Amino acid sequence: MRMHGGAVTSEEIVARLVGNHREFLAFLQAKVGSRALAEDILQDALVRSLDKADTVRDGDSASAWFYRVLRNAVIDHARRGASANRRLDTFAHELEADTEEPDAMSQVCQCVSRLADTLKPEYAEAVRRIELEGMSVKDFAELAGISASNAGVRIFRAREALRKQVARSCGTCADHGCLDCSCGSKGGGCGQ
Repeated sequence: MRMHGGAVTSEEIVARLVGNHREFLAFLQAKVGSRALAEDILQDALVRSLDKADTVRDGDSASAWFYRVLRNAVIDHARRGASANRRLDTFAHELEADTEEPDAMSQVCQCVSRLADTLKPEYAEAVRRIELEGMSVKDFAELAGISASNAGVRIFRAREALRKQVARSCGTCADHGCLDCSCGSKGGGCGQ
């Protein structure tokens, strides 16, 4: 390499690195065990190193300097992988510990369930069967002895009536979806 004022030029360093591409790739592949991963690490190291090529001084060879960069890149990659594996292990343990499936009925706000019983009997039955038990509108229509379109209208009206009851009873809690209902089986609305 030619020296200019005691330092190697960036162009000379880039030429040297490009000329040793195969050796660098073989070095990385031996360290990480995968050609594709070695290529990714090499490309990333090259891009990051171009900005620092002017730090190579007289006694340093560009190749020796870049091998240090590659060793550090492999160490960084291993650390990131280990950190990701620890996060995945932690997440897997959390999932294993949380084996209890929430019961759908226990998730329904108690006041909503209680208020459904205050509706007209045909509306209360529609809400109970369709919304709480998960019955299809068609099956509910057959059970109630009405047409499917009539059942659709009934559940629509029942939902509207229930929404109004919840708003009256629960106030602003209803605006936020009763996500943290604390009324339980108390006589009043949410939070009372």
